Amino acid sequence: MALLRLQSIPTITFPSPQPKFSKSSIALFNRRRLNPSHYHQLLKRSAVAEEISAAEVDQSVIDDEETLRQKETVSYDWSEEWYPLYLTKNVPDDAPLGLTVFDKQVVLFKDGAGELRCYEDRCPHRLAKLSEGQLFDGRLECLYHGWQFEGNGKCVKIPQLSEGAKIPSSACVRTYEIKDSQGVIWIWMSRKSPPNPAKIPWFENFERPGFRDLSTIHELPYDHSILLENLMDPSHVPISHNRSDSNAKREEAGPLYFEVTERTGRGFAGRWGRERDVSLPNHIPNFLRFEAPCVLQSNRQVIDKKGQKIYFTGLFLCRPSGQGKSMLIVRFGNTMKPSFVFKLLPQWFLHQTASKILEEDMGFLSSQNEILVREKSPTRELYINLKTSDTWVAEYRRWMDKVGHGMPYHFGHSTVSLPENPALVEHAPAGFTASLSASQPAKGGIGSMHAPNPANRYFRHVIHCKGCRNVVKLCRAWKKALSVAAAVSTALAILASGRMSRVLLLLSAAVFVAGIQICSSVIAMNTTNYIRSHRRL
Repeated sequence: MALLRLQSIPTITFPSPQPKFSKSSIALFNRRRLNPSHYHQLLKRSAVAEEISAAEVDQSVIDDEETLRQKETVSYDWSEEWYPLYLTKNVPDDAPLGLTVFDKQVVLFKDGAGELRCYEDRCPHRLAKLSEGQLFDGRLECLYHGWQFEGNGKCVKIPQLSEGAKIPSSACVRTYEIKDSQGVIWIWMSRKSPPNPAKIPWFENFERPGFRDLSTIHELPYDHSILLENLMDPSHVPISHNRSDSNAKREEAGPLYFEVTERTGRGFAGRWGRERDVSLPNHIPNFLRFEAPCVLQSNRQVIDKKGQKIYFTGLFLCRPSGQGKSMLIVRFGNTMKPSFVFKLLPQWFLHQTASKILEEDMGFLSSQNEILVREKSPTRELYINLKTSDTWVAEYRRWMDKVGHGMPYHFGHSTVSLPENPALVEHAPAGFTASLSASQPAKGGIGSMHAPNPANRYFRHVIHCKGCRNVVKLCRAWKKALSVAAAVSTALAILASGRMSRVLLLLSAAVFVAGIQICSSVIAMNTTNYIRSHRRL
């Protein structure tokens, strides 16, 4: 990040002629010794750095690396945390759901009593995924050989056993502790330590009288650290999301101010806003908080004309779901009385607007993920962070330096640890593909949409959202019915002898065709990615 941090080798000798460096760059050379593999990269980046004033660049990267590491390393174990698993309202009632936390695969389902259960997603018999199974009399059944499990993971049926034979005690599945809190299911990943309920995040605004929230869930094709970095970056909003939101306007892009008010081993917090707004009377800054392992919230309070406080919250729960994959639960809410127009907007439309905003960034973030993995370098060697735009990004990557030693893998500001086992490429009919196509919520997909593609809006969001999924199913059913009605009306109009009857039948056919078009548009909105206008063919 920022200017550059240099890696350790004996002192450097510059080629002639010696390039010109700023004072801050020279200070950096004196504190660090350069790795030859990064020498040419430095020469290129120094030219860029020269054009950025010292006041603009995050100069804290010049701190001594050894002292910084000693000061910032904290005890951390990624498994001794609660992770946001799913929105409670979207858990299927009639099928198991396969999910992942880092590289740990789990299966979530409701038993016969409606109680949520979570097992390791692996049958003890022959390692088949239980998420590809089914619910049978309230039990989770592996569809490979019909073994059934219930309650605390006990195996209660093996069809292949002889009559009277006992089920071996080893034929059970590992279970995970889960909790339902404020509409989100959280999972405790540790095998060594008992669950610590005090670590489950609690969001005060969600309990305020009159607080309403819009919650959506999305599967995304890039690492959760890149997702968090993107969500805590307000400077990109006016550019990347120009006009997608009423507050995002390209012409309003400009410098921001940041004030870090808290740093701990579990995260950081601070205030931010536009520099030009600081001098305004009654200016109230935005407040952002990041809390381990993957919770980001941005809160704001305003005073309305009646002198009453209105609370706003943007909550982002970012679960790591594997190398280069993440799942995001978005919850926007406030205590403001909704407008008449807002009440008219259907929930599915608002969900697709959220999907569009995520898709506007997807190309950037996927390529960023690819470069980080390929370069295998800390972000200080790859980023140029500005104080007026990237403060939270730098803070987050430095926090990763503190705790990265306790994670399966990480990309920090000064440190990197790569996964011990590179991600496997899964092929149908096993793994990720089958998990989506053979089980709820996809249930084999709708029509031709049965081949899962994590880059597609349908498989990123719709299969995880009961409301949007039901809308797509309903529109498909209506489209078929209207197609039949339009064909019948047209045929009757051809056969009709009276002029008035023919006109009425043709008008009816036109209305049916309009209905077909509306249904097709709704289906397309739920299944088609947003493409920027200059990228369209």
